[in-house]
Amino acid sequence: MNALAATNRNFRLANRLLGLDSKLEKSLLIPFREIKVECTIPKDDGSLVSYVGFRVQHDNARGPMKGGIRYHPEVDPDEVNALAQLMTWKTAVANIPYGGAKGGIGCNPEELSISELERLTRVFTQKIHDLIGTHVDVPAPDMGTGPQTMAWILDEYSKFHGYSPAVVTGKPIDLGGSLGRDAATGRGVLFATEALLNEYGKSVSGQSFVIQGFGNVGSWAAQLISEKGGKVVAVSDITGAIKNSKGIDISSLIKHSSVHKGVKGFHGADPIDPNSILVEDCDVLVPAALGGVINKENANEIKAKFIIEAANHPTDPEADEILKKKGVVILPDIYANSGGVTVSYFEWVQNIQGFMWDEEKVNNELKNYMTRGFKDVKDMCRTHECDLRMGAFTLAVNRVARATVLRGWEA
Repeated sequence: MNALAATNRNFRLANRLLGLDSKLEKSLLIPFREIKVECTIPKDDGSLVSYVGFRVQHDNARGPMKGGIRYHPEVDPDEVNALAQLMTWKTAVANIPYGGAKGGIGCNPEELSISELERLTRVFTQKIHDLIGTHVDVPAPDMGTGPQTMAWILDEYSKFHGYSPAVVTGKPIDLGGSLGRDAATGRGVLFATEALLNEYGKSVSGQSFVIQGFGNVGSWAAQLISEKGGKVVAVSDITGAIKNSKGIDISSLIKHSSVHKGVKGFHGADPIDPNSILVEDCDVLVPAALGGVINKENANEIKAKFIIEAANHPTDPEADEILKKKGVVILPDIYANSGGVTVSYFEWVQNIQGFMWDEEKVNNELKNYMTRGFKDVKDMCRTHECDLRMGAFTLAVNRVARATVLRGWEA
């Protein structure tokens, strides 16, 4: 089942629990607007080349739309739709005043020079500048984009609308980016894990962790978990997988990974088959890489008692059912990885106020939001007698539905 089908399924199950009428259900599913533009730029050799840029704006009942811009050669419209919708539910669970969006350009950033990427980003911004904005739609980095991309969007947008730092988040610190943003999703994963374990009378300290994915989210989560006394016993990334039952020295692994561009060859652990990473013996499994990695083929083999979904949609619905029967507790992605968008919201707030926070305030506020978010999800679980995934979805759909009705938008 692809990401869109799974998201729609979860939405409809939540809908049934909430008892929303079919007209409201339909209006919550249909995107607010889908934008498709042609971006033609001169390449460095003088030849012209065209790319397709797009933006799916899903819902703005609770506030401006929010979501990443990705540069990737294979951009699947269904996946973008699913991710835009997922952002609507994620921002609602986090209780930040946004709706969902997603977009990008179908290109391979590896094959473009810096100046070509800049020209492409500026042309794309020219095409959509009147459809985004501080109080309309606030883009952020995603796959293949980063702080520099956001800086170009900010500059191009400001040519039309005056200096507008809050039009994008994930900016460089020097242009109004927030302290703590880089670690935010990984730190949010730590706070979410603490909240869940606390519910079972446990703490991060003394638990064993397996982390699939060692990019931004996985490496920060691993570092922060080990600082709290958690034992990370296995890690994998695109280059390979490693294991040390006594615990991996994460700070050494981060240094190795930055030098060698991956975890492969790290001397403080033994290499293992990357395909076995999800079924290694541990208390807590953290998938922090791709979607759909936990499926009906491997779900029965998983030994972890808790799964923290740091990636988007890592667990297929079939695997969900198998794991539920086994008594495995899954903390869903729309709550577990919402630390990034929460600190993006803090960046937006700081830009609008023109008053920047120190890193301690950012981290303390993030902890407050993540802790309160878990309590809200658990309250919905008790009300509707459901698991954490449905608790999070009913919480999100209910908040968006209430905003839609209060604004008089229901069909």
